[in-house]
Amino acid sequence: MGVDAARPIGDTRFVSGPDVAGTRPGFGSLTFSALSQLLLIFWAILVIFPFAWMIVTSLKTDPEILSSPWTFPAALQWDNFTRAWTEARIGRFFVNTLVVLVGSLTGTLLVSAMAAYVLARFVFPGRNVIFYGFIAGLMFPVFLALVPLYFLVANLNLLATYQGLILVYIAYSLPFTIFFLTTFFKTLPGEVAEAAILDGANQYQVFFQIMMPLAKPGLIAMGIFNFLGQWNQFLLPLVLMPDENKYLLSQGLYFLAVQQGYQNDYGALFAAMVITMVPTLIIYVLFQRRLESGLTAGALKG
Repeated sequence: MGVDAARPIGDTRFVSGPDVAGTRPGFGSLTFSALSQLLLIFWAILVIFPFAWMIVTSLKTDPEILSSPWTFPAALQWDNFTRAWTEARIGRFFVNTLVVLVGSLTGTLLVSAMAAYVLARFVFPGRNVIFYGFIAGLMFPVFLALVPLYFLVANLNLLATYQGLILVYIAYSLPFTIFFLTTFFKTLPGEVAEAAILDGANQYQVFFQIMMPLAKPGLIAMGIFNFLGQWNQFLLPLVLMPDENKYLLSQGLYFLAVQQGYQNDYGALFAAMVITMVPTLIIYVLFQRRLESGLTAGALKG
């Protein structure tokens, strides 16, 4: 009896042959791979170069910015950041932005998690209507709501207040967050919740002590996603926050660059732009894997 005859049926650990071991990538696949790599390198240069140029420019003097915009500075001008933070009031705008985002992200994740949990775990009349109503909110552009939203917030005496902007941010972040978390909650094991209920836990304890920790990857992903979107928001604060002392970073940059020009202090202006962009870059770099894993897990499990 030969070796092949003695091998158990279905055991393919030692199978080899010209169709398997001798397979080599063809010319077409190599060409496609090379073109893909070139396109990715070209795209990376398009994205990285403006940001790197902005950082270098923020460390120059105004004459260097105007006379030699493509060269490195003769000496690093760190005082540009000091003037941007204090005299240009970027520090104040930074604090205002953090206040709004802490409230809006907390409210968005809490309300979305509760709504998504109910839509995913409970069956009641009108559940699908509510769920698809949230999805319909994804198709409603913010531009169409600016005028009625302004009058609504003004009638509630919330215009130019942190509370009004926080509520609007929460409202516009709910549709996608609920849509994602509903799918995520459906994938969590229901046996754990049933066992907790049999042990005497109520629904609030099941949700906050069991289901919320299990949904941590999805909550982190949605937190980062909403942070990036709300940090870069411009239209809503521009319309709903007319108080100059409560400007957010996006409004502050607009005021410096377009309306005032910060008295032609270009070094401080570029420094303010760097201060505005660095937090989002840091958050994305630190939590990139969590964001991708959370979004991928929700997509695959759904």
